Amino acid sequence: MKNFHSNPNYRISAADIEASEIIDHSAVPPFSWKKLWQFTGPGFLMSIAFLDPGNLEGDLQAGAIAGYSLLWLLMWATLMGLLIQLLSARLGVATGRHMAELCREYYPRPATLLLWFTAEVALIGADIQEVIGSAIAINILSNRVLPLWAGVLITASDCFVFLFLENYGVRKLEAVFAFLITTMALSFAYMFADTMPSKKELVMGLILPRLSSKTIKKAVGIVGCVITPHNVFLYSALVQSRKIDPEKKGRVQEALNYYTIESSIAVFVTFTINLFVTAVFAKGFYGTEQAKSIGLVNAGEYLQERYGVGLFPILYIWGIGLLAAGQSSTLTGTYAGQFIMGGFLDLRLKKQLRSLITRSCAIVPTMIVAIVFNRSEASLDVLNEWLNVLQGLQIPFALIPLLTLVSDEELMGVFKVGPVMERVVWTVTAMVVVINGYVLLEFFVSMVNGVLFGLVVCTGGAAYAAFILYLISYGPAVRGFHSTRFPMLRSKGFAYAGN
Repeated sequence: MKNFHSNPNYRISAADIEASEIIDHSAVPPFSWKKLWQFTGPGFLMSIAFLDPGNLEGDLQAGAIAGYSLLWLLMWATLMGLLIQLLSARLGVATGRHMAELCREYYPRPATLLLWFTAEVALIGADIQEVIGSAIAINILSNRVLPLWAGVLITASDCFVFLFLENYGVRKLEAVFAFLITTMALSFAYMFADTMPSKKELVMGLILPRLSSKTIKKAVGIVGCVITPHNVFLYSALVQSRKIDPEKKGRVQEALNYYTIESSIAVFVTFTINLFVTAVFAKGFYGTEQAKSIGLVNAGEYLQERYGVGLFPILYIWGIGLLAAGQSSTLTGTYAGQFIMGGFLDLRLKKQLRSLITRSCAIVPTMIVAIVFNRSEASLDVLNEWLNVLQGLQIPFALIPLLTLVSDEELMGVFKVGPVMERVVWTVTAMVVVINGYVLLEFFVSMVNGVLFGLVVCTGGAAYAAFILYLISYGPAVRGFHSTRFPMLRSKGFAYAGN
């Protein structure tokens, strides 16, 4: 069985990760800064999920419409995202396989196909935002010479850049993402320092929970932005870029320890960047007429009008940060698409063809959106807002399978999550499901006109709820314990139960 990738250069070798002189494989080796550096990479690559253009749009609109009042939710949603990220890492490291593959073996075929479909819908929705974000940035940096559709075509080429970089090994690819994250951090930190938001209001926004009827949709959008469904599948694959023998419990625990440290640092960096963006727009536009119409398309011009040129034109600082966010997130989207399609459908395609297929699934609708809406600011912003809500609606179809798998002792063995953690993560999932239920109810009340359309929406809502209940109920009590449930794991000695 191939673990993670067929390219031998893509993996950091076992010699780099393991110390051969340690005989007791159940003991966790002592902490090493060198090993932490060797494990550093996947968490930062995964943290791009917290910084895509959809996130930035959610940040700026939350700041402009709600001021500093939703910063507490951004912080807690980021912590929830970190928790889910660590569970995904636990699943990948402990089993040696990624989540889409395990779902294919765990669930019946119809459920597997539905999960694949929902993951693809979430991926396409996210990719539309990411590509449009990059196209808007290119439009800004070209002084509006290049239209959105031209930016979409330029962004589409990053699929081939990704394939080129991939051939040079994981460290080169991770270095590119580190550069893009650094670019974002410097750009938005400059904006924060230049605009000087209120530190008192910022601290109050972080520690004092506030929510009103006017800010609920923005609150839902924040949750949908931070917890990105397709990246739940991605991280379980990324952690396998370091070769770890799942039979050696000490090595598995060591890897989980280092990934926890690395992911926590990466998520702190991304949270700080999101905080900068929200605070800048809260300082400049909260309570103004512009707050109702601000979005990715016109945010740069509004910043320029509000704060002037300064040492560097803030319009172009915004464009550079947005471009870095869009380019990095489109690369991870292409990456996630490969694992989702290959894992759920067990397709044996060449990586070039698989990348082309997954990229086309997003580029074609994005090109249509770019041509139809082009510079229609209101239309693009409404589209982005609903795409954020779409991400939120897809979250249960990633979280529930993840929690079901990491709670299965037959699969995870000693690395099964404990009862306290299990209650915490199921509580988080329940909160997300309730939020999504509110979104569906609001949609039904505010947008449904006519009996036929109402019937379609009711039917779709009932099917959505039924599938969630099915996924929740499909556990050991329903399925029963079967010795052949994970035959591929057992044939390779990956199962821990009974060891």
